[in-house]
Amino acid sequence: MTLVLAPDRCKEQIRAFLTSNFYISDIAALNDDASLLDQGIIDSTGVLEVVGFIETTFGIAVDDNEILPENLDSIRGMARYIASKVNLAADT
Repeated sequence: MTLVLAPDRCKEQIRAFLTSNFYISDIAALNDDASLLDQGIIDSTGVLEVVGFIETTFGIAVDDNEILPENLDSIRGMARYIASKVNLAADT
């Protein structure tokens, strides 16, 4: 039986990481689809911190070609990316 990780299960861990490591003026207004780059929450260095968090917390390797806005620019994007990588690894 394959363990499947749903994206919603990752969101709170991602949100907790972001709020404890980056300045977010209104945590309640941090929408799952909001662009973290456009809002100035993370910058290029912050993206590297997010990659480190994902690799450490979820035990997956983020390849250089996967460091894309659709994977890392929003909470929802990160959650989908993490779930797909974890589930892919579980299938192998």
